[in-house]
Amino acid sequence: MSMQPGFIIASPQMRDPNFEHAVVLICEHNDSGAFGLIINRDGPVSIGAVLERMDLGEPLDGDAPTWWGGPVGPGTGFVIWRGPSDADEGWLIGDGVSVSPSADRLRRLVQEKAVFHLCLGYAGWGAGQLDEEIETGSWLYCDMDPDVLFEVPLADRYDRALALLGLTAGMVLMRPAEA
Repeated sequence: MSMQPGFIIASPQMRDPNFEHAVVLICEHNDSGAFGLIINRDGPVSIGAVLERMDLGEPLDGDAPTWWGGPVGPGTGFVIWRGPSDADEGWLIGDGVSVSPSADRLRRLVQEKAVFHLCLGYAGWGAGQLDEEIETGSWLYCDMDPDVLFEVPLADRYDRALALLGLTAGMVLMRPAEA
């Protein structure tokens, strides 16, 4: 099974602390596995601190938090922005949203004074693992909505993502996910 880039939303019964009430932007899903970024959790440092450490300049809002993208590779960064992506640097998610691990892309976005988000770490699944978790009721899938990424506060993204499916957390009863 291969799914289009979009959101997966943790079932309200999910008890894994890494994914409890998580909304994940799925960037890639194929026979080899899946890769995504949690988009509703603050990261450990500000964007300004990361850019200062990398000597990349000043962003529009240096006090803005990074996002905690997931438990894998916490030292790895991924930038999310509205605009095209070069074919060799990342993913065009859809609706004009792109994701890249490229420090050069981050530098260009800073220089352009563009609006972007920076995720530290990511979520990854081996071959068939995410498919199985979806089948057992751990996750709900929906199309990606750029407004959730760029307009909705982090604390409201879980409920807003469920609302994209016409649901509230109280309406969803799925088989409990393993911790």
